[in-house]
Amino acid sequence: MIIGVPREIKRDEYRVAMLPVGVEELCNLGHRVLLEAGAGLGSGLPDTEYQVVGGEIVSSPAEIYQISDLIVKVKEPLEAEWPLIRAGQAIFTYFHFAASRELTQAMLDSGSTCIAYETLRDTQGRLPLLTPMSEVAGRMSIQEGAKYLERPQMGRGILLAGVPGVAPAHVTVLGGGIVGANAAKIAAGFQADVAILDVNMDRLRYLDDIMPANVNVLYSDRHTIRNELKLADLVIGAVLIPGAKAPRLVSRQDLKLMKPGSVIIDVAIDQGGCIETSRPTSHSDPVYLEEDVLHYCVTNMPGAVGRTSTFALCNVTLPWVLTLAQRGIDAACRESPALTSAVNIARGRVTNEAVARTFEMKYEPLL
Repeated sequence: MIIGVPREIKRDEYRVAMLPVGVEELCNLGHRVLLEAGAGLGSGLPDTEYQVVGGEIVSSPAEIYQISDLIVKVKEPLEAEWPLIRAGQAIFTYFHFAASRELTQAMLDSGSTCIAYETLRDTQGRLPLLTPMSEVAGRMSIQEGAKYLERPQMGRGILLAGVPGVAPAHVTVLGGGIVGANAAKIAAGFQADVAILDVNMDRLRYLDDIMPANVNVLYSDRHTIRNELKLADLVIGAVLIPGAKAPRLVSRQDLKLMKPGSVIIDVAIDQGGCIETSRPTSHSDPVYLEEDVLHYCVTNMPGAVGRTSTFALCNVTLPWVLTLAQRGIDAACRESPALTSAVNIARGRVTNEAVARTFEMKYEPLL
């Protein structure tokens, strides 16, 4: 099989979809791996590290898309890449289709098979390809929140930890999954006053057992959210419904309850955001003010720490790339329930129910 790894072109994206060790393993099994020149530079991986293990460096993405059977990426194809995708080709990446009807329609029109990292479920029902980037984004959310609470960044001028005689910041985390748990853990380490909200009581009991004493777990309902917004200096949006658009938990009107200069980090923006006033931003231009509340809604947060994120991502994606290459795309997706769950679009059909429901499209199961 020919596997192609193009350079990521999303703004401020420094990750790459494959490490040299992955290229070596694929080449040792008799496959060809094409990489666009400079694809790994943002993660500190020069072309020579790929070449010495058998990778072939090509100068343009068009060449990669033209001959590759399987394209392995990090982020969703952008509009400039859509015409390059061929019918019968497979694309393995983060798609987050629910955030974009245009992307969804473009991939339907392409006739390709779209295998989404974020909906691949293992035998325990976990999302192993989403987990490492959720861990990175959750931890980064507190790092970024601490920075933007500073007054020169338009924040309230609050130190997360406080100091003796001055109360710490109050951090509200909406969602107790991987993102939320990692955010709460780091915020607690900063000695902030933390509340984490979720609707799953079993999850809340688990979090109550493992979290430090300065983290309170609360059942998430409309009244609790509104009460927390009044207290919060920093709000982390961390809700996820796999494959579907994120639920809107905070309205524009709700923002009027918040203190001027408080900060929202909407990690759910990849799936449309859980705050009504959220809109996608980039690392180069990450924040904006709405109702005197600073919003940070970067759609590829882990991309800023490219080296850490690349290694964390490739550690979990490589076994699935090897499976796809060894078995063939169609056979692998039929025989592996995990890969079946990851196929969102197949040759012009929407095969993920949540995506179909989001855009009121026809749902056709892969099998």
